[in-house]
Amino acid sequence: MEIERRRLIALLAASGLAPAWSARAAAAPRAPVPADAASRSAAPPADAAAERPAYLAARKRAANHEAVVLDTAGRDARVLPMPARGHSFAIDAARRRAMVFGRQPGYFALAFDLEGRAGPVALAPADGRHFFGHGVYSPDGRLLFATENDYEAGQGVLGVYDAGPGGGYRRVGEIETGGIGPHEVVLMPDGRTLCVANGGILTHPDYGKLALNPDSMRPGLAYVDIGRAALVERVEAPAELSRLSIRHLALAADGCAWFGCQYTGPAADRPPLVGRHRRGGALEFFAGPQDLRHAMRNYVGSVAADAAGAVIATSSPVGGLVAYWDAADGRCLGHTALPDGCGVAPRDGGGFLLDNGLGAIVRAGAGRPAETLRPPAPELAWDNHLRRIPDAT
Repeated sequence: MEIERRRLIALLAASGLAPAWSARAAAAPRAPVPADAASRSAAPPADAAAERPAYLAARKRAANHEAVVLDTAGRDARVLPMPARGHSFAIDAARRRAMVFGRQPGYFALAFDLEGRAGPVALAPADGRHFFGHGVYSPDGRLLFATENDYEAGQGVLGVYDAGPGGGYRRVGEIETGGIGPHEVVLMPDGRTLCVANGGILTHPDYGKLALNPDSMRPGLAYVDIGRAALVERVEAPAELSRLSIRHLALAADGCAWFGCQYTGPAADRPPLVGRHRRGGALEFFAGPQDLRHAMRNYVGSVAADAAGAVIATSSPVGGLVAYWDAADGRCLGHTALPDGCGVAPRDGGGFLLDNGLGAIVRAGAGRPAETLRPPAPELAWDNHLRRIPDAT
């Protein structure tokens, strides 16, 4: 354990972060990878030069689960086989790599090169943990943080992995998130603080996704200083919205964290599902028009900010729509109808790229008509998230 502690401190020092972690170290076993994954992911298409990697998505194609690198037009540029259903991605744009996480409860993750120059690296969570489907790299790429469930203790943690040269994504520690059910995590503009959406739903893999604490949920946001491994701010939903599980996040241009929720209370209720938080304040909620709130059916599946950080998109696959919100004042700017639509990501020049469980990819936005880039396909089902690959800086 002391050796692991020294290694963790060395990683922090190399990243320019203060070595003041309270972490439990654990080596992660390797997850199985399809036998042909390395060869398939390392083989770019013949016209790869014209297909700039721009987006990442998970999908099911016939009986196969795949992570896909898409170009700016939504066409396949690279395909990576996965052993099971995928969810979302951590992206290290500067080093042209990414990590895809298995869907909750996830027992695999695969790191891969965006250009297909090397085979994937697989990892599994430590004993007593599973992935929640999201993660983020440190700015220098030396560390990876993944939201995980310490399901025997009934608490959320950020698993910490050595993502540096030669690190092999070995698990080197964890940080408690100060809540239950952490889902999405994003890096704040300061490059040092992580914002974590603690969904508040207690689960255990023995019972699948069954909520074990419906009457004692405490959803909220937690801010973690990764240099001190310290919870520096925590804010919870008010008591009357305690069944409103906060799940997904996006950052507006002004640094506010926008969030989307999934309501676990009575189906007849129509609480607000979208909100934002500014550090030091309370959570703000935006209900939008009553007919929109009814149509969303108490479920937001993904959240994204446009390229300018001025418009927030929230998808509702069960409601078959993507709604748009003014990041300055929370006004609803309209919506796009998209059956089973969930994945949403910003496009250069404004608007968003959207996908759905029927295999379609469209581009749309507030005040913009939807334009189909890929029509529905019976053998394809895009999964929950579509991620834009930032330009390397």
